[in-house]
Amino acid sequence: MKTKNNIPVDIKAITFLSKDDFHATVSERLSEKGAHCIAYYAVKNEDSYSFFCGIANDFLHDIDVQATKIGLSEEMNSLVPAHNHLHIFEREIHEQYDIRFVNNPWLKPVRYSHDRCNKEKTPDNYPFFSIESDELHEVGVGPIHAGIIEPGHFRFICEGEKVLHLEIVLGYQHRGIEMMMRGTPDLRKMLLSETIAGDSAVAHSLAYASVIEALSDFVPSDRLQLERCIALELERIAIHVGDTSALCLDVAYQLGQVACEALRTIVINTLQMWCGNRFAKGLVRPCGTNYPADRLICHKIRENLLETVSRYRDIAKKLLSLPSLLARFEDVGIVTTGQAQLAGLTGLSARASGLERDIRKSHPFQYYCQINNDITVEKTGDILSRLKQRMSEIEQSYALINIFLDALEQTGGTDSSLPGYSPLLKPDQLCFSLTEGWRGEVCHSVITGSSGEISFYKIKDPSLHNWFGLALAVRNQDISDFPICNKSFNLSYCGFDL
Repeated sequence: MKTKNNIPVDIKAITFLSKDDFHATVSERLSEKGAHCIAYYAVKNEDSYSFFCGIANDFLHDIDVQATKIGLSEEMNSLVPAHNHLHIFEREIHEQYDIRFVNNPWLKPVRYSHDRCNKEKTPDNYPFFSIESDELHEVGVGPIHAGIIEPGHFRFICEGEKVLHLEIVLGYQHRGIEMMMRGTPDLRKMLLSETIAGDSAVAHSLAYASVIEALSDFVPSDRLQLERCIALELERIAIHVGDTSALCLDVAYQLGQVACEALRTIVINTLQMWCGNRFAKGLVRPCGTNYPADRLICHKIRENLLETVSRYRDIAKKLLSLPSLLARFEDVGIVTTGQAQLAGLTGLSARASGLERDIRKSHPFQYYCQINNDITVEKTGDILSRLKQRMSEIEQSYALINIFLDALEQTGGTDSSLPGYSPLLKPDQLCFSLTEGWRGEVCHSVITGSSGEISFYKIKDPSLHNWFGLALAVRNQDISDFPICNKSFNLSYCGFDL
């Protein structure tokens, strides 16, 4: 079954293959150029498990849906030996249902949710990778950290100061959001979508609103689409500027740090001026908006962004000319293009390693469907590459916002439609909703029941894949370089834990 971003398919029209044919077909599709898995999960029925796999092809701009059913006591053949980036999906399915994947190299826990199948698997008995040697030592950091950072454990195997291996264990604060998203769409679920990853409130709430609208046959006006795209790009600029500040902080370049902090404040205060919240919570709603962008708001967005980007350019030019900074960033924390492909990296982390992957171009949504959106990439995959990628994406977002504002002014008036929180959804449908958040590919997958209720909701934040990129980046680096490697990715704990 072929579909596209935000185009529902009738589950009754999907062919359920035998598990062997499913394995062969999924493996074949993932071997095609430009293909990667956006979602792979199981749904428990009374007497069976239904498996669904969504495979996005960035060149064909479609999503291939493959499905199979197995008995409650059956096993599945692992796809991981052929397609490494599926390891996180198979591990999650195993921990939820205790389904065994034959030939999977290591079905280690992903999270520690209260409803996990095997309650005996706890953080205290997590099976860390280990190397027996008198010349090596282990360093454990977390899960409790200083300040307000969320829990996560980092286990380093080192030879002297050099990191040979890093294992990252998350999932200590599983919130059960996917279960709470089931049922009839309402305001509560909309609010939950904004909290999936707090610094990506627009990306996740837009994915939720889009899938609800797709399943209720609501087509947002051009004006509403433009406003949403402006908010998404403002979010991208704000976080990229903030991450530039964090990288400066970790190499003791205080001028760059405080300058970027001030510029980030201008951007998030612009969002607060627009909708009353600095992270744009409340701005995106299904089927309408409570905060239409009038002429004054559009003018302030232009004015504030001109100041922000102009000043940021001066800082960026300075950063790229400082020998002390370049010495800490260049050739440090490298993730090659091949590694990025194998690990299934998305978004900035992928593009900084030369992997051309951007949902705005490959599977466009909202007003991105009506414009040409080029992908900017860096090649070296080091910390400097991830910094330069942020710089180029700020410029790209600035240009896009100006295009959207011009189009918005040409539409005239304001969008007076009010958001509806309980639209009637089409029954027995499967739909994938993809957005390109500042971290990368956000995927919300929804299955509706016979009465149109949401019977299954699956969320994938880009951090699900990109944490493994951080583990790859620190190999053969000094352990003292871990903080700046970590900041160069800036991944989400809560977006992973859900």
